[in-house]
Amino acid sequence: MGWGGEPRGMRVGIVSDTHDNLDVVERAVEVFESASVDAVIHCGDIVAPFSATPFDGEWDFFAVRGNNDGEWALSDTVDDVGTDLGEMGELELGGASVAVYHGTSGPIVDALVECGRYDYVCHGHTHEYVHEERDGTVRINPGGIPLDAAPETPYAVVLDPDSGDLERTALVE
Repeated sequence: MGWGGEPRGMRVGIVSDTHDNLDVVERAVEVFESASVDAVIHCGDIVAPFSATPFDGEWDFFAVRGNNDGEWALSDTVDDVGTDLGEMGELELGGASVAVYHGTSGPIVDALVECGRYDYVCHGHTHEYVHEERDGTVRINPGGIPLDAAPETPYAVVLDPDSGDLERTALVE
C-alpha cells in the first residue's frame, strides 16, 4: 500500500551532493530502504568510490557525474552497483520522463526544465533544496551537505513519479 492506504505506485529516491559524508549517505540509504523505493537517483558529487557502494540496495541505482567526482574508479564503482549516466541522463520511471544532471550550469538546468520534454528534472550542485513546477515540469534539487554558501539541510526525497507525491526527510539534524 502507498501513502494514505492507496495502492502503491513506483517510488524513486533522490539525493545529491553527499561529498563522502558517510553519515549522510547511510541516513539516505536508511530512508530509501524504509520507503521501499524502486529506484535511487544520485545527482552527483558522490566524490569517492566508497561513498557509492552503500547505494547497492534492493533498487535500481542511477548516478550522474558531479564537478567533484574526479576519482577514476568512481564510474566503475557506480556501474558495479547501478548505472553511471555520465554528465546527464534520461530515464523513464513509472511512466514519467526524468532528466538527471548535476546542475553545474544554471542555464542548462533552466533549458532542461523549459524544453517541455521532461516531467521531472533532478539536479544538485547548489546544496539548496528546490521543489517547483514550471509549465508542467517539476524541478527537484534535494540539497546537499551544508556548506558555508548554502547552510541548508540536505534531504532524501522520495517521489512517486505517477502521482507527483513527494516526501522529504532531513539527513542531518
